[in-house]
Amino acid sequence: MVQAGKHRGGVLPTLLILAMTAVWGSTFFLIRDLVKIMPTLDFLSVRFTIAAVVMVALFWRHLRRLTRRDWLAGALIGGLYGAAQILQTFGLERTSATMSGFVTGLYVVFTPILAALVFRDRLGGAVWTAVALSLAGLATLSLQPGGLQFGPGEWLTLASAIVYAAQILATGRWSTVSNATGLAVVQTMTIAAMTTVVAAPDGYILPTSSTHWIVIAYMALIAGAGAVWAQTWAQARIAPARAAVLMTTEPLFAALFAIGIGGEPFTLRVVVGGLLIVSAMYVVELGSRRAPPAEAIHPTAP
Repeated sequence: MVQAGKHRGGVLPTLLILAMTAVWGSTFFLIRDLVKIMPTLDFLSVRFTIAAVVMVALFWRHLRRLTRRDWLAGALIGGLYGAAQILQTFGLERTSATMSGFVTGLYVVFTPILAALVFRDRLGGAVWTAVALSLAGLATLSLQPGGLQFGPGEWLTLASAIVYAAQILATGRWSTVSNATGLAVVQTMTIAAMTTVVAAPDGYILPTSSTHWIVIAYMALIAGAGAVWAQTWAQARIAPARAAVLMTTEPLFAALFAIGIGGEPFTLRVVVGGLLIVSAMYVVELGSRRAPPAEAIHPTAP
């Protein structure tokens, strides 16, 4: 059985997910620039190979403690994460960073839906209210005049959102306090192997600029290794649906980075969208505190 406390959450896991999501929000314009100078698969391969090497060097003792079941779970979660990264990055080549942020953020909707369909989780009204508020906030922050136009880039990104939702659920089901760090290392190793194998047939193109290498190092160590570890550690302690709602702050952080670094204007749309997302976080937090422990416990996935 999964501990009730895992689903009732805590301050540190919540803050860690928010920090991780802020890092994610900073990556959209960075990735879009990088894939203009190197192929998507080459970028992902370099990024996650660096992340995997660093994580193995730092956490090899945690790997030794993993059971065969943990290794299989880590490989599955890593495979989902890798597939989502590939779909999202190919999509980002074909759409704007703003649109990519909105469509990717739809994993907040798909996560509880998948939980209900696959695991038959019982979700309270607070979660669905938070989902609605989050979606409204994401739309307010991300939609531009003329509406949402779906082309190949948007469809690829939508597919990535569904896979991200599955990855969030899988992480929530198999990550525990004792195996979280080792599981994060296995995930990163799996993503590195997956992207390297897929990129191999066409060879590898590497950046020549030191600036681009600095960006790749940031993507690998902070947005890669650090984010994978943070998500796995935090999701060992809070519920997947709640984690997904917290992660809807990603477009908000993306907007803040765009305003602070990219020089975009601070508009009413940003204010309203941000308030909607903060409201969603409050609703899901209030609902998790009121939920009786019995509803928070469910069988661990086989």
